[in-house]
Amino acid sequence: MVIKQTAGHDQLGEFAPLFAEINDDVLFGQVWNDEALDPKMRSMLTVTTLVAKGLVDQSFEHHMAFAKGNGVSAKEMAALLTHVAFYAGWPNAWAAFRVAKSVYGD
Repeated sequence: MVIKQTAGHDQLGEFAPLFAEINDDVLFGQVWNDEALDPKMRSMLTVTTLVAKGLVDQSFEHHMAFAKGNGVSAKEMAALLTHVAFYAGWPNAWAAFRVAKSVYGD
């Protein structure tokens, strides 16, 4: 599965073309499509990193849905967030669980 991202160009192409290019063509075009890690693992790592940084915002919801689409099950996500809570902070995990429940359903 090749990941194609256009959000950078769509939202920032005229205002910040270099940022848009790096976002879409480098981060998603090259890094996300590097075969060293599969998309499921990359999604799990991305969710973990964002929770650790306390960045549970609209982009986090996108990455949570992307993780689901990349094959991370609700059971795996719950286990991931429970594990991460001990290292990234209990409040960060609570915030992430709220998004996870929204994305995965009750």
